[in-house]
Amino acid sequence: MSDSPDWRGRRWAATHQRIYDAAMELFGEHGFEKVSVGQIAAGAKVSVPTFYAHYPSKEHIVMALPTVEDIAAVISGQPADLAVGERIRRAVPAWFAGWTPEIREHELARWQVIARTPSLRVRAAEFERATAGMVTEALPAEGAILRPGDTVVVNAYLSAYTAGLLAWADHDGDRKVEELIEEAFDALEGR
Repeated sequence: MSDSPDWRGRRWAATHQRIYDAAMELFGEHGFEKVSVGQIAAGAKVSVPTFYAHYPSKEHIVMALPTVEDIAAVISGQPADLAVGERIRRAVPAWFAGWTPEIREHELARWQVIARTPSLRVRAAEFERATAGMVTEALPAEGAILRPGDTVVVNAYLSAYTAGLLAWADHDGDRKVEELIEEAFDALEGR
């Protein structure tokens, strides 16, 4: 019975978490740029190929994208007749409502690594654009078409969202992430 799908799934998840934990510990001790994939693999007691079976790169340990399903769920919960920016603004509290204290701690640690690593701050923009693409796809109601300006609005809001997360990390979580993102949205809207 040890070869059951459940057992394999639990083993895969445990290895995935062990790699993440080893990487985050090494990043905290040495900084992101000074840690190699080989060091992470050794710290997690896995081979380098096993590392790559779990993460496409060391950047993907901290640069996580939400799933298309998660984005669709949070966007579809907003009234389709609202302006695009308002739908996104209302979706953010719904997104954070699902964050347990453990998830907040995990996310803060990830964003602190990103905030303290200049190359990752730049890469955050790439992940932001990918997330904006998911949001753009989730927005239209069935049969509706987004206007060209809506894509610009989505990208601007995702940029403000990222700025709020970076500010949260820069301030070591001393302020609520929701407040910092609200401030970024307010700045975007000229409030």
